Amino acid sequence: MTSISVSTSQGQIPLAINSPDILLVDDEAMVRENLSAYLDDEGFTVTAVDSAEEGIRWLQDRQGNSSPLSAIVDMRLPGMSGEEFIRSALQICPELRCVIHTGSLEYVLPEDLLAQGMTADDILHKPIADLSVLAARLREG
Repeated sequence: MTSISVSTSQGQIPLAINSPDILLVDDEAMVRENLSAYLDDEGFTVTAVDSAEEGIRWLQDRQGNSSPLSAIVDMRLPGMSGEEFIRSALQICPELRCVIHTGSLEYVLPEDLLAQGMTADDILHKPIADLSVLAARLREG
């Protein structure tokens, strides 16, 4: 992410340029609202959807967009699961960086997602006590 500052009577104000796009896929409205607000404050551009199917449609609509892209994905979703979303999303957007956001402490990545380059570091458990950890993971992309 590139930043510049603008001088005002109140001092320097940082402005984000080419902020990374984040797709947030979670069926819980409160999670979507809280994570979106935090990430927006951190300079990310967030699109939040409540289903994997809606997330897939969003990715299909933006094919060819060259901006960086990460997805934060809940695993337990109505309809298509988070794992199914990741598999389908990587077919559409192979450079997509996925972070799993799950309430399941026992969640383990399946072999095919490990083969796609995902690691245990890509799993964050709900609730995230320190959201700066999530922002750092997204910036690593």
